[in-house]
Amino acid sequence: MCQLLGMNANTPTDVMFSFTGLATRADEHKDGFGIAFFEDRGLRLFIDPESARHSPVAEMVRRYPIKSRNVIAHIRKATQGHVALENCHPFMRELWGRYWVFAHNGDLKSFQPRLHGAFRPVGGTDSERAFCWLMQELAKSHAGVPGIDELSNTLRDLLPVLHAHGTFNLLLSNGQALWAHGSTKLYWLQRQHPFRPATLADEDLSVDFGALTQPSDRVAVVATQPLTTGEPWQAIAPGELKVFVDGTVHA
Repeated sequence: MCQLLGMNANTPTDVMFSFTGLATRADEHKDGFGIAFFEDRGLRLFIDPESARHSPVAEMVRRYPIKSRNVIAHIRKATQGHVALENCHPFMRELWGRYWVFAHNGDLKSFQPRLHGAFRPVGGTDSERAFCWLMQELAKSHAGVPGIDELSNTLRDLLPVLHAHGTFNLLLSNGQALWAHGSTKLYWLQRQHPFRPATLADEDLSVDFGALTQPSDRVAVVATQPLTTGEPWQAIAPGELKVFVDGTVHA
């Protein structure tokens, strides 16, 4: 299946170290990649049906270290939908005057929801159908723009519907928070002062975060599998929704 990477921070942060670790795994997950960077209300979204190991778009992203407080990345191993640009994650939609970005790892069986005109899939993936349904149901559930706690409560009501159809590991953001839902494999990590060096699990590359950060910085990273060795990655339990705001778990 696919692999996910999410980052949430309290200050604009470079995610290229983690993205390099994710891209290393694209030999198997070679059916496309994507990465989305929020910048206030704006969004930079890069997708390509080529492997992140070989894509010129991925190389451009690595050479252009965009800093962001919320990032979602994905490398694809196709299960539903052919290899094509329109089937690359992350997917993006607008709701309540904000961009929403969604990426999924898993396989949903027999999920064919009724969708109205505002949210329709462009490609042929179960993931994009699930995203459109989530956006539709969020819009139906709130008369106005809800806060993070209200959104989280609504998602906790909606996500079991998707979870019931199969494997559903999810990353979702609107630039204000990062929501991570675990179904099978999803891990998270918080980096904060005192920052220490870290080494990628799949490549001989290390970075000393202490030399690149301020004592007040906080960063949460979410990944399908731990990207580094020697750091305290924690598993997200099946069916659990974690909410990250300003680089920490939101109560």
